[in-house]
Amino acid sequence: MNKYEFLHPHSRYHGEFTPENFLFDANLQEFATQVSYISGLENSGKLSPQEAYEQIKRLWKELKATKKALLDTAPPS
Repeated sequence: MNKYEFLHPHSRYHGEFTPENFLFDANLQEFATQVSYISGLENSGKLSPQEAYEQIKRLWKELKATKKALLDTAPPS
């Protein structure tokens, strides 16, 4: 296991496989990892609660846009 794999763990995807579901799952796991880091930084005093909130809000908006692009559109016919 290299440093990147240690710092960015990902679980296997067990849901219904489609490229869109698989990609969204990867983005969701990345979101969870980033929120965990931000929470740790806020908890240790490295980020203010407001800064942590703003960063998580930005990440949430990105995840929401990803969901809309990948899961809320009709598949091409």
